[in-house]
Amino acid sequence: MSNLVPYILEHLLIVLIATGISVAIGVVLGIISYWVRFAAQIILWFSEMVQTIPALALLAILMVIFGLGNATIIAGLALYALLPIVRNTYTGLTSVPAPIKEAARGMGMSKLQRLFLVELPLAFPLIFSGIKISVVNSLSIAVMGVLIGAGGLGFPIYRGIQTQNFRLIMSGAIPVVIMAVLFDYLMSLIQKRLTRH
Repeated sequence: MSNLVPYILEHLLIVLIATGISVAIGVVLGIISYWVRFAAQIILWFSEMVQTIPALALLAILMVIFGLGNATIIAGLALYALLPIVRNTYTGLTSVPAPIKEAARGMGMSKLQRLFLVELPLAFPLIFSGIKISVVNSLSIAVMGVLIGAGGLGFPIYRGIQTQNFRLIMSGAIPVVIMAVLFDYLMSLIQKRLTRH
């Protein structure tokens, strides 16, 4: 198990960096979609289009730009994670009740003040749901990083396949499953608490 710790930590680091990038970009794109309605179709179309590209094909394209290594898998995961974050940000902001928006406007709040003090806090539970989906998906897709020279738990799985060592395959696969289930469970608890508040 101690031999797996570096792979587990690297796997988590790759996913967390990719998630951080996708959250920063995805929330901004969601806000732009909310503010500029004609841009919503273009942004959501692009996010959905990325999802239709097979993971291996996307990584191959990104490898031309970023080369072999963790940078390519991080870029790929960040792109794949965009859709749920962009869509949930846009949906969350548009679903804020009109009377609340009008009340904030009546209090003399500027557009930015309404966004940061009223609309984003009310939309955050739905945004967080998109982040949860992105994290769980990224934990699984990150395994493919080994094919383009990245680290993480894909390495013991790939080595196990090459050597036909079932135990080595499971040593990489089981931690990925456990992490995905654990993150899904913990983030679902946080989401429920956010929704209640």
